[in-house]
Amino acid sequence: MPSKAVGIDTGLRRSRMSDDEATRNKATAARFHDALSTRDLEIIAKTIDELVAPDVLFHAPVPMGMTGAQALKQVWTVLLRAFPDVHVKVEDVIAEGDKVVARNTVNGTHRGEYRGMPPTGRPVTYGEIFIFRFEGGRIAEIWGVVDVFSQMRQLGAV
Repeated sequence: MPSKAVGIDTGLRRSRMSDDEATRNKATAARFHDALSTRDLEIIAKTIDELVAPDVLFHAPVPMGMTGAQALKQVWTVLLRAFPDVHVKVEDVIAEGDKVVARNTVNGTHRGEYRGMPPTGRPVTYGEIFIFRFEGGRIAEIWGVVDVFSQMRQLGAV
C-alpha cells in the first residue's frame, strides 16, 4: 500500500511541476509577444536576446540563410520594413510541459519592399501558428506555419 501512495504522490508532483513549467513558458511567450507588439526593433532585439536561446532552431518560411536568434531578429527587421504597422493578435495559446502553441492573426499595410516586391499600399490579413519549445526557461526551438499564400495573394503576387 505505501508504494501506491508514493507513486500517486510522485505523479501528482510531476503533474504540478509540468503545470508550473507550462505556466512559466506561457508567461515567457506572452512577454515575447508584448515586445513584438511594440514594433520597436531595439526592444524586440533586446527581448530576443533575453528570452531566446542564441542557437534557437527556427523552422519557418524565412527567405534568408541565417540561423539562430539572428534569423529571428532579421525576420522582424524585414517585416517591420515592409509592414510598419504590423499587428499580431494572439487568438489562442495552448501550453503543456516544454511547449507553447500560439495561433495568431496578423495584419498590416504593405509600405516597404517585401520578398522582392515594391510597396503596394495594400492591407493584408493572414493566419499563422507557432510552436515554441522551451529549455532552461528560454525558447530553444520554433516551428512556424504562416499562410504565405494568402499574404502574397492579397499583395497581388499570386
